[in-house]
Amino acid sequence: MQDKLQPLLTAVQRNCHISDARHAGDYTLCVYLLKMREYFRWEKGYAFRDNLPEADVGDWLKERENFWQTIEDESFADLPFDGERYDPFDNEVINTALNPHGLVYSGGLGNKCTPHFFLGKLDHQERKSNFTLLVSVDEYARDLTAPPAMALEQTIYIRRESLRRMIWERIEEWRWNKLENAMGRAIRSFDFDNNTEEALEHMTDTVLALVLLHEQGEVLAGKSLGPEWAQMLASLAHSKTEIMIRAVRDLLADSLTTLPGLVGAENDTALYFYFANLTGMQKYLSPSLMQGYECWVTQSQRSAIEELLPASKAHWDALANQMLELYRTNPDDLSDRLQALVEQSKF
Repeated sequence: MQDKLQPLLTAVQRNCHISDARHAGDYTLCVYLLKMREYFRWEKGYAFRDNLPEADVGDWLKERENFWQTIEDESFADLPFDGERYDPFDNEVINTALNPHGLVYSGGLGNKCTPHFFLGKLDHQERKSNFTLLVSVDEYARDLTAPPAMALEQTIYIRRESLRRMIWERIEEWRWNKLENAMGRAIRSFDFDNNTEEALEHMTDTVLALVLLHEQGEVLAGKSLGPEWAQMLASLAHSKTEIMIRAVRDLLADSLTTLPGLVGAENDTALYFYFANLTGMQKYLSPSLMQGYECWVTQSQRSAIEELLPASKAHWDALANQMLELYRTNPDDLSDRLQALVEQSKF
């Protein structure tokens, strides 16, 4: 990057480090170590096919954890650019300034209300009737989690580099046991044994279409549910209820765009990847969807999934609005009430 952009890069990466210092411990040990290995790979510029030097990874890990202890109580810093300073969560204003320079930025809250920040090279942008799409390629600053996509207000951010790394993490995780499951079926669609980089690039193209469909559903769900949904979510952060709320919202988004788009396109690989990445809570709340998946895999009946879509959309929309009504009218014992409602509303 140009020297004049260095203060911006430094500030964004510092905010990433602060978020990591506070939230890296949220992962299980195995997931944490896998993510830290891939973070090392990104930071040091190793290719996916490269074997990482284990001693260097260990030393780096200790240094990073020691560094985190010194900054975890710091506040997130404003971002300097072109003589101005910006709130790190003011995405629209920041991107208005950065996009003409070929840069894209986002700062938002992910799972467990964990802050995420990144700065990358803008690959392209599109303005649709319902949303604006910003796609980045090379990333100049990122945090440990590095979510590959996020919908904030009416803007969808897709981080191609983070998506490739997320897919690689899933592949590495699958290789530990090589189970005959949805992830294995998705991986076998590509020649990872003979050409890792090319296979990963092709798989990224396939999954990017899935990610965009989901984020479009998030935008539509956000419009339908309004700002109260985020308020309800924030009021129950770091709880089982938050996990349930997020699962219901994801299932609603997928019923609106993701599954109709995947089934309609007959994209088997993307559909396998979709099922491979459903959370435990999503699977628990949607047994009929999992049954549809089993029918597709064992009996080649894609219609078993397609036939669920109209009822699924109606169900998750109605449930989400019931949850909002509880939030408005029953603030006492809200967490328990929401859990009871969701538990009895599996589909």
